[in-house]
Amino acid sequence: MQADIFCRVVDNYGDIGVCWRLARRLAHGCGWDVRLWVDDLASFARIQPGIVPGTARQQLAGIDIVHWTGSPDPGLAARDVVIEAFACDPPEAFLDSMRSTHPAWINLEYLSAESWVESCHGLPSQRPDGLVKHFFFPGFNAATGGLLREPGLSAERDALQASADAQTAFLRSLGVGQDLLLRRHDGARTVSLFCYPSAPVAELVSALSADPRPSVLLAPEGVAPGLEAACAAPGAPLLARLPFVAQPDFDRLLWCCDLNFVRGEDSFVRAAWAARPLVWQIYPQDENIHLEKLEAWLARYPAPETAQALIRAWNQPETGQAADAIACALAPAAWNAWTEAAREWDASQAARPDLAENLAVFCAELVKKR
Repeated sequence: MQADIFCRVVDNYGDIGVCWRLARRLAHGCGWDVRLWVDDLASFARIQPGIVPGTARQQLAGIDIVHWTGSPDPGLAARDVVIEAFACDPPEAFLDSMRSTHPAWINLEYLSAESWVESCHGLPSQRPDGLVKHFFFPGFNAATGGLLREPGLSAERDALQASADAQTAFLRSLGVGQDLLLRRHDGARTVSLFCYPSAPVAELVSALSADPRPSVLLAPEGVAPGLEAACAAPGAPLLARLPFVAQPDFDRLLWCCDLNFVRGEDSFVRAAWAARPLVWQIYPQDENIHLEKLEAWLARYPAPETAQALIRAWNQPETGQAADAIACALAPAAWNAWTEAAREWDASQAARPDLAENLAVFCAELVKKR
């Protein structure tokens, strides 16, 4: 199957994060010939070493990467499948070629746990020019497209989580200092932080400082710039700033942590596959529509109420409830229940076919019918 994936980097790294994982999954796991169109190669390069910004066309990991500009190469015509990520719309010149070949056209939607997604997943939309676009929704049950997950991911994760030495070596390779590694070795809770600017970071540091179990905090460069000052107080967690890393290493980072604060879509799904407690900061939207989406996910997530209260407080920093919610969620009985729930959530989702498998089957059926 020959496919084109179109990606506009709207904000941060989630768009290209999802598209790059999907491109590799379809190419390596499903045997597709994939061409990935990206408008912002500089952002792409932050999460994938080897990407050269400003290059019109390049190859990496067996995938043809096209710099999507205002005037694409007219020789790059549509093939079997066209996937537009998050309604980004292929360029008009490419649409002209689609009108000749009528490929399977997929609009890969944002991840949502809302019930209406199930009735819209897979539906066609007939256009006046004769093209038909189908909506494909990632999701958490069999009535949706599922979640991206690579074969062998659980075994690789379990091997790393079972080896303290392997974790230490990996974290050291990211520049984590010996003082932090020693505290971690002595039983400190390892917490990763990847958040939007609105996150109540000071409350997190305050709660971790007051917790009887010491903590170490890992955060990417440039995220939560006030962390250094907050962590300078006596009793505060030790802080390590990490460089942006390639996606497989980001996964490993999450696997090394006891608790992962994540944001957006891509890091949220990867934290779920870590089988560890996670706190999701959903992308903020006008009129707090994002909180409805958050509640839809919490209705499916089997974590105890203390964890759910923390996740709500983290997404509503104006309430000032995050510090108390963190303290309650980290209390031993609540923490143990949350840890077990995280393993249950991972197992239930891993038992389903992943998004790439479902998408490949769906597109194959569409291609047969054209």
